[in-house]
Amino acid sequence: MQETSQMKYSVQLSFEEIGLPPFEDILVLGKRCSQGKIGVNKSFEFLIPNEFKMFEIDDENVEAVFINKKILKKMDENRIIRVLQSKVFPFISDNEILKVNFKLKIFYDAIEGEF
Repeated sequence: MQETSQMKYSVQLSFEEIGLPPFEDILVLGKRCSQGKIGVNKSFEFLIPNEFKMFEIDDENVEAVFINKKILKKMDENRIIRVLQSKVFPFISDNEILKVNFKLKIFYDAIEGEF
C-alpha cells in the first residue's frame, strides 16, 4: 500500500485602512524601545507636525508618552499621566511601544438656571 500525503495550508486574513500615525490618542514608549523618544518625536514632526506633545516620564519601564493635543485641551496632562501610571504602565515592557485608546467623555450632572 502506498502512502500519499498532501500538504495543505490555511490563511486567516483581514485588513483595514489606517492613517499615519496608526494611532490617534496616546503612545507610550518603553525605556529600551528601538525607535527611542527622539526618533519618534522627529517622525511625528515630519508626518503630523504639532498634533502630539511629548512628556518625559520617570518610570522604571517607560521613557516617554506622546499625547494628542486634542486630549490635552480637555484634560490636564498630569491627570492623564496619573491614569496611565496606574492603568497602563504596569503592563508595559521596557522594549515595547503601546498604543493607548483614550476616549474622554466630559459630562455635567445637572445644569440649572432660571427662565
